[in-house]
Amino acid sequence: MTLIALGLNHRTAPVEIRERVAFAPEKVPQALQELTGNGPVREAVILSTCNRTEVYCGIEGEEKGPVLEWFRDFHRLSAQEVDPYLYAHPDSQAVRHILRVASGLDSLVLGEPQILGQIKQAYGTALQAGSIGQLLNKLFQHTFSVAKQVRTDTAIGASPVSVAFAAVSLAKQIFSDLNKHTALLIGAGETIELVARHLHEQGIGRIIIANRTVERAHNLAQEFGGYAIALPEIPAHLAEADIVISSTASPLPILGKGMVESALKARKRRPMLLVDIAVPRDIEPEVAGLDDIYLYTVDDLAEIIQENLQSRQQAALQAEEIIDTQVSHFMGWLQSLEAVDTIRAFRSEAEEIRDQVLEHCMRQLAAGKDPDYVMREMARLLTNKLIHEPTAQLNRAGFEGRNELLDAARVLFNLKQN
Repeated sequence: MTLIALGLNHRTAPVEIRERVAFAPEKVPQALQELTGNGPVREAVILSTCNRTEVYCGIEGEEKGPVLEWFRDFHRLSAQEVDPYLYAHPDSQAVRHILRVASGLDSLVLGEPQILGQIKQAYGTALQAGSIGQLLNKLFQHTFSVAKQVRTDTAIGASPVSVAFAAVSLAKQIFSDLNKHTALLIGAGETIELVARHLHEQGIGRIIIANRTVERAHNLAQEFGGYAIALPEIPAHLAEADIVISSTASPLPILGKGMVESALKARKRRPMLLVDIAVPRDIEPEVAGLDDIYLYTVDDLAEIIQENLQSRQQAALQAEEIIDTQVSHFMGWLQSLEAVDTIRAFRSEAEEIRDQVLEHCMRQLAAGKDPDYVMREMARLLTNKLIHEPTAQLNRAGFEGRNELLDAARVLFNLKQN
C-alpha cells in the first residue's frame, strides 16, 4: 500500500483558491466515506484549516490519480482551476510532510501549536467515520509522538507568535492604546479564544463575542470580562467595535459591505480595523473599498508574523533533525510490513513440517518403540526437513555463482565466517 498526501496550503495557493477547496466540518465524514467507499483508496484522513486542505490516504498502487480525481469532483473544480496549486507527496515524503506540519514547521506562523490540535481532530473524525486502518493509525500516532518530542526538545514554541497574536499586534499598531477601544470577535473556536486571551492581556477596553451558539460565546466572554451576542445581533453592535476579528466555519460571508457601511455612518466615520482569519472568508472583499476601513485577511498577516521568529528559526533546524530520524523510523516500520506475508508463509511451512514429524514419531511411540530412539529420530527428521530446501537453494546459488544470495543467507541465518 502506498501512502499519499495530496493538498494545497498558504504557500501554494491564494485564499481565493483555498476557500473553494475547504471542507465544511459537517461534510468531512461523508467525504471520507465517498473517498474510501470504492476504488483503490483504503484509508483516508482529511485535514482542512484556514491555511491548508490536505488528504492523507493509504492507496493500493502507486498512482495519485484516484485521489486527485475525487478531490476535483468533490469540489466541482476542473484540472486547470486547481491542479497548479496542488502538491502530492508519496511515502517518505508524505511522512516528512505531516511531521513538519504537526510540528509547526509548515505553518504560516513558524512553530504555532494550534495545527496539532487540528490534526488530532481530523484523525478523530476519520476514526469515527471508519476510514482509518493500520497504516494511517500508525502514521498519526507517530505524528503525535514526534510533535510532542519537537515541542519538548526544542524552543520552537517559545515565542508568543501565532495568527491570533499577529492579529492583536496589528490592532496595537493601529490603535496604540487598546484600553480605550472595543473589540468584536466573531466565532468562539480555538483561534478566537487565543485572540481574546491576547487582547485581554493587552488591556483591551471591552470584548464582545458573537457566535452561532450563544452559550459557547457566553462561556468564553465570561472568562475575559466580555459579553456574548448571537450572530443575528451583529448589525446592532457593529458600530460599537473599533476592532473586528472574525474566524468561523461559515460557508458564506457574515459581514457584508452594506452592514459595515451602516456601522461606519453610525460611528461618524471613525476608523475600524477588520481582520478576517477565516477560510472561506467571513467578510466580503468589497468591504476593503470603504473609506476608514482597514481590512486584512490571513494572507495579509504574513509580514507581521515575521517578528519574534528568530529563536524559532534556530529551533526549526533542530526540529528538522528530529524529523529526519523519525521519518527513517516510520519508513522502517512500513517496509517491514512487506515482509509479513513472507514470514507468515515461512512459519506456516515450518509448522506443517513440525506436525508431520510429530505425527510420525507419535505413531512410533504407540507402536512401542523406545522413547529415547524416537526422540533422537524426531530431532534428526525435523532438522533434515527444515534445512533441506534452503540447503538445495544454497547449493544451486553456489553452482550459478550467485554470491549475493550466499551473502544474504549468512546475514539471514546469522552465520559466522570460517
